[in-house]
Amino acid sequence: MSDQKTLLVFAHSDEASAFADVPHIVSGVGKVNASVALAGALPDGGIERVIVLGTAGVVGNADEDRPSLDTIYQVTRLIQHDFPLASDDVVPTGEILLPDTQATMATGDVFVSNDEQRAHISGLNAQLVDMEGYAYASMCQRFDVPLQIFKVPSDYADSSTSMDDWDAIVIAKSVQLREFYDAHLIPASPIS
Repeated sequence: MSDQKTLLVFAHSDEASAFADVPHIVSGVGKVNASVALAGALPDGGIERVIVLGTAGVVGNADEDRPSLDTIYQVTRLIQHDFPLASDDVVPTGEILLPDTQATMATGDVFVSNDEQRAHISGLNAQLVDMEGYAYASMCQRFDVPLQIFKVPSDYADSSTSMDDWDAIVIAKSVQLREFYDAHLIPASPIS
């Protein structure tokens, strides 16, 4: 086994549906679940890299050209959108693989599905929104482990989006993430 140990992480089991043959963990949805999962995996010092794959909502003004729901983004800056005090940005320290599709992502413990929430998050200069990214980055920063986050949009984080829609879409997005993983991210020896 190589010295390189990579931990592959998904928030939701549907996001990992195309990865049944690849060792990974499913943290669970939300910042608390994400933190607890990595706090259980990182302290022993055996992890040298964390890769997070998953889905996110796209935010921005409805008048603007919205990004394609088929593009995979590398998250290079994270903020919290549901924290009432100023929060520090967290910057993942992993290698930039997608220089042309970098994004800032806002994280909060709510599924964003209305225009007011989307407008608020867009005003924070975020292009994507999820429920775990900030927690993953914060934990990796505390344990000094490089992190790469790759997200494919599942929806436009607006009033046209529902949890039922998300469940139906995310399995197809898992296939897209698997194709990306096979082409760009296959680690020397993933953690089982």
